Amino acid sequence: MSGLFVSLMRTGVPLVAGWLLTLAVSAGIEINSATVTGLVTAALALAYYLVFRVLELLGERARGTFLQHLAGLFLGWARPPAYPRYEALEPVDGANYLAEPGNG
Repeated sequence: MSGLFVSLMRTGVPLVAGWLLTLAVSAGIEINSATVTGLVTAALALAYYLVFRVLELLGERARGTFLQHLAGLFLGWARPPAYPRYEALEPVDGANYLAEPGNG
């Protein structure tokens, strides 16, 4: 459940940052189209996320935690979420499954 919260924070903070950057860019410039405003917001949020995610990855590769944690904080959480590993299951043969009594 904590992975969900971390993912939510790491998505929400860049979106809010994109919105704030859009407000800063549009200060003094009148934009009448809601579609253009939405596209600019999404583009700025994506650029914001990309910059800080790349810095975070560079911090990981350099084995330095300062850059990684700093970039992570700007994404809403100090470190990337850790998702549990899963084991690959054997493929299911649908023909044999349906041929068994009680399955179809």
